[in-house]
Amino acid sequence: MVSHLVPLAVDYTATHGGRWTTLSGGGREWLWQRPDPARDAVRPGDPFVDAGGLEECLPTVRGRPDHGDVWSRPWHAVGPGTIAVERPSFVLTRRITNHAGVVVADYRLAAEPGHRFIWAAHALLDLSPAARLHAPAGTRTRLYLDPDPPSEGPWPAPAGVPLDRLGPDDGTAIGAVLLDCPRAGVTDGADRLTLELQCDGQPRSTALWRNLRGWPAPEPYRSIGVEPMLGAAFDLADAGPDDAAVVPAAGELTWRLTVSAHRLAQGDTR
Repeated sequence: MVSHLVPLAVDYTATHGGRWTTLSGGGREWLWQRPDPARDAVRPGDPFVDAGGLEECLPTVRGRPDHGDVWSRPWHAVGPGTIAVERPSFVLTRRITNHAGVVVADYRLAAEPGHRFIWAAHALLDLSPAARLHAPAGTRTRLYLDPDPPSEGPWPAPAGVPLDRLGPDDGTAIGAVLLDCPRAGVTDGADRLTLELQCDGQPRSTALWRNLRGWPAPEPYRSIGVEPMLGAAFDLADAGPDDAAVVPAAGELTWRLTVSAHRLAQGDTR
């Protein structure tokens, strides 16, 4: 398969939770948007407002606070391309750079040794119903089908549900966590987006939110979240001993998220 790198550009808003507002390249915007005036008026502890883009979720995704405690707070600049947010139990710093068209986000969490957390880059992507999610076949996948308890099975069809298919819209809404899966990609037509997470010694996963107009009632819409994750559960309160990231003895943990895009060469349909 012949493809070429498509340089990406990214922008974000520090004052509204560090949210990534654009991830674009080759005439395509990858981030799905859902304008909602309530997003700009949120206060810490408010229910999550689904405005699209990429939200930083820490120290949990589900549970309390809803989608974590940093998306609803202003961040402040601490250097070129670098912003931070402080809480009583941790300080999170993020620096975004561009390496020849590849977006690199470097994170640093400072906290007491032993501090447990879940982090996710809650990226909602603008994908057609023909898009597919790619991950290693057989990857152990934790499936969340409310109100049933989580179950597990191999990717791409845990419990017989073909999660790699991102359409057509069928009125379902499913969450899943692909365990020990630090790299995943989506293809949509000739375009491919790849997200890769690097962090030694910590559980690395890819979370999936596949909402095919099954949520919320009474006016469901389509939204697809592909979310690099430190941890292996949506809710920190439910995370087992090995399901959360842990700050080491040094009192600091760093990780890197790399996002790249490619496009098939014209005429290559393989």
